[in-house]
Amino acid sequence: MEPANARNGTVTCRRGVPEGAEGEVAALYWEAFGRKLGPALDPPETGRAFIAAHLNHDRGVTALADGAVVGIAGHRLGGRALTGGDVPDVLSTYGVLRGLPRLAVLALFDRTPEEAELVMDGIAVDARHRGQGIGSLLLAQVAAVAAENGCRRIRLDVIDTNPRARALYERHGYVARHTERTPYLRRLLGFGAVTTMYRPVTAADRTAGDGR
Repeated sequence: MEPANARNGTVTCRRGVPEGAEGEVAALYWEAFGRKLGPALDPPETGRAFIAAHLNHDRGVTALADGAVVGIAGHRLGGRALTGGDVPDVLSTYGVLRGLPRLAVLALFDRTPEEAELVMDGIAVDARHRGQGIGSLLLAQVAAVAAENGCRRIRLDVIDTNPRARALYERHGYVARHTERTPYLRRLLGFGAVTTMYRPVTAADRTAGDGR
């Protein structure tokens, strides 16, 4: 897809993951979510390689600065998310004995959209570029994707150890609906509660993708 017109200084948001940027996206995704994904995909170098090899390029929005990926927002639509890889892929990479328990961990992250719903599949911004409004640009692009696909709302989950992300979502109209306490996951995954947030898709979202 052509780059979107939404800009912030030298940063440009565009639809999709550019060919050849899989490693950059995987590294950024791992930086943000490696603590959570580690029990399923460690060691880190293997996990990053697995993510890079199984990306669904059309299920992400990227932020680029001078051609480098500095932000990524994934979404789930039509049964596919930004991060792919099925059971045979996991078993092929990690082996059967090590792969089966990893599949059980990955199943904890599976979120199926309801009808006319887009599910956010994680948002990450390079630490050197935070505070520049990149997260807001990515969220606007994801909302535009939802509108273009006839979705009525966007759903996402935010963990209790990421208050900065929750504050960003709240500024963009996301409202917390319920919180699931998961103390049994704190030692394994590093968080003890997950809050589900929703935001309706509006008519204005249809123009957010082209900067109008």
